[in-house]
Amino acid sequence: MAASGYSDLREKLKSMTPHRDDHRNRHGDGTSNGSGRHRKRKHRESDDDEYEHSDDSSVDLREQEARRVKSSIQQQSIFTSEECARIEEKIDEVVAKGEEGLYREHTVDRAPLRNKYFFGEGYTYGAQLERRGPGQERLYRKGEVDEIPSWVEELVIKRLVSSGVIPEGFVNSAVINDYQPGGCIVSHVDPLHIFARPIVSVSFFSDSALCFGCRFQFRPIRVSEPVFVLPVKRGSVTVLSGYAADEITHCIRPQDIKQRRAVIILRKTKPDAPRLDSDSHLSSLIAEKRGPLKAKRSHRKADPDAAHRPRVLEMDKEENRRPLPPHHRRRHNVTSENYRRRSQDYDKQRENSGRKVKMRRQ
Repeated sequence: MAASGYSDLREKLKSMTPHRDDHRNRHGDGTSNGSGRHRKRKHRESDDDEYEHSDDSSVDLREQEARRVKSSIQQQSIFTSEECARIEEKIDEVVAKGEEGLYREHTVDRAPLRNKYFFGEGYTYGAQLERRGPGQERLYRKGEVDEIPSWVEELVIKRLVSSGVIPEGFVNSAVINDYQPGGCIVSHVDPLHIFARPIVSVSFFSDSALCFGCRFQFRPIRVSEPVFVLPVKRGSVTVLSGYAADEITHCIRPQDIKQRRAVIILRKTKPDAPRLDSDSHLSSLIAEKRGPLKAKRSHRKADPDAAHRPRVLEMDKEENRRPLPPHHRRRHNVTSENYRRRSQDYDKQRENSGRKVKMRRQ
């Protein structure tokens, strides 16, 4: 009876929990956890596929944008090495005159590791603006910058006209940007309300690169991955129009200036381009600062292994930094400010929890 009763009880228990035997029959003994893991792994793989798919789509968009940039750029080598050397001597003369204070006050604009020389027309930009943002740039009043030097007309502009790059009489603004190793110019679009298209530039002294679609961060300076990188050779002419000139920013990164480099930018201002008024607040500030330009040693021969080394190496570290996978970027995209705030909130929670414990002990 006991045995039969035990047998009946076992059968009764089986009849009460039939799902266990069914589960074992379907998956086998001890395999349910493994199959669960397999299902979970499949789910995670599908998530990864979604991340990979979104990452692939963003790569496709960047490639499309890069093709649009490339299709709206014309580049050709026009100036021989001998012609470049002659023009570079003239650029050195411009630098010397600027350091001696022989130009009008708004002709020379100095920045760390980069000096800008306006001829024909000059304009306000960046920190000089009363209000920041696109469309706020203004031309200086007539006569506040020096005229385009005759050598620019003879050695550069006429050469471009004869080569069919620009029509005769197109250029009324020439800017010389003189970079030292590690110098840069941040991402920008040449003001649409001031300059007609195309934008023409000629490179001298050394090879470099023009980058499109970068974002700059400072302290220390860092630059995001560009959408498109255009190598720029000494003596080459680059013409920007369409998408490359109007729809995407361009810049020069510090790591792309290994040696001294100068570029002559040739443009035409629009007839209705706005100018600074004599009554504007910026004009009054400029008038207060008038005075002879002091000689500056910013254009002495720079040693890349000395004063400029920390900045260049910082950029090299940024270049060599491995990007995180897309799903890691999403999960760990926390700014230092948010991190600080979360830390403060956590400390407050700990203090409050400690107070509660003390109250309970009392």
